[in-house]
This record gives sequence, structure tokens and C-alpha cells, in this order.
Amino acid sequence: MNSPQITLPIRVWDLPVRLVHWSLVLLVVSLFVTGKLGGNWLEWHRRAGFSVIGLVIFRVIWGFVGSYHARFANFLRGPQSVITYSKAMIGSNAPKYVGHNPLGALSALTMLIVLLMQAVLGLFSNDDIMLEGPYARFISKELSDQLTAFHKINADLILILVGMHLVAIAFAFFYKKENLVVAMVSGNKWMAEKETVENGKPPAWLAWVVGVCVATLTYMVLKI
Repeated sequence: MNSPQITLPIRVWDLPVRLVHWSLVLLVVSLFVTGKLGGNWLEWHRRAGFSVIGLVIFRVIWGFVGSYHARFANFLRGPQSVITYSKAMIGSNAPKYVGHNPLGALSALTMLIVLLMQAVLGLFSNDDIMLEGPYARFISKELSDQLTAFHKINADLILILVGMHLVAIAFAFFYKKENLVVAMVSGNKWMAEKETVENGKPPAWLAWVVGVCVATLTYMVLKI
């Protein structure tokens, strides 16, 4: 008789990663709502966009100095790994990853890039009525209109990525029996003992230093 498999709670996502993740979720929702409402709500739309820039920059920096599973070097993989995992993920022998799997890593990186692109495009956009990005006055109206159009197209791309993200969460929950939402709230995953990985943890003050520096830099760049 086989003995039951021992599972252990493994700290995968540190607090800064979780705070950035859920903050971006709330901001993306608020951006779409305020963008649709228009009018005076566009001022809140702009503030949310500024916040996205700061959070994405923080996450990029944290991807180099954060905990083990937060670092890009420890979860980003090449195209061949993505293809191999994509072919094997439905089967029972699909490789397991403590942190992001290759597809999840690609999704996370793509979302960061697209969100940053959307926020930067917003800096040069205008609504032809009452609001424009802080840098729109430095370029021609024609170019600003073009970037505004890309801003709207990119918003649709974000919706597609969000939809794919939700499908992946549902697939993991119903097929793989992994609750990724709970993991991103608690920071822990329950993994087999043989799959545990030492999770290097940076000092708590480092996140504060990075956060203050990013917030200050973002404010200085945008307050023009």
C-alpha cells in the first residue's frame, strides 16, 4: 500500500508581490470603469494610470532584488520550455513548478509590459474635451490622437489578457486542483516535500526603500 503523499506549505509569493498583484487588479478594474464613465471620472482614471506606472516599475525592480520566486531569473524560461509545457500541461505527467510555470511566467511578463505600455500611452493621450495626459502638450495634436487610438486598442488587448488569465485560473482550479487565488492571497502553495525549494527572503526594509524611491521618482516625472 502506498503511503499518502506528504505536502507542505511553501512560501512562494512574498508580501510585496501580492500587494502589487492585487493593487493592479483593483486599478485595472477602476481604469476600465472610469474610462467608460468619462466626464469628471477621467481625473480618477488619470490617477489610476499614474499608480499603474509606479507599481509596474516597482515589480520590475523587485524582479531582480525580491525573494526567490519573485525574481525573473528564477521563473522566466525560453520558448522551448513554453512549447514543451504547453504540450504536456493537460496530461498527468505535466511538470510541476513551485512558482510560475512557463506559460504563467510568459503571461505575467506580458501583462506587465502591456500595462506599462497602456499607462505610458495615456501620458500622451487626450479625450478632445476636458482632459489630456501630462505629456500631450509636448507633441502635436495629430500624434496625440494617434497615441490615443493605440491607447484604446491596447485596452482591448488588456481585456483579452485578463480573460486568458481567468481561464488559466479556472483550468488550474478545476483540472489541476490548484487554487491560485488562495495562493496569491496567502502567499503559500501546498507542495510535495520533494518539490520544495529554498525561498531566499530579502530584508523587509528593502521593499520600503524600493517603494519610496519608485514613488518619489514617479511623482517627480509626472508632476510637470
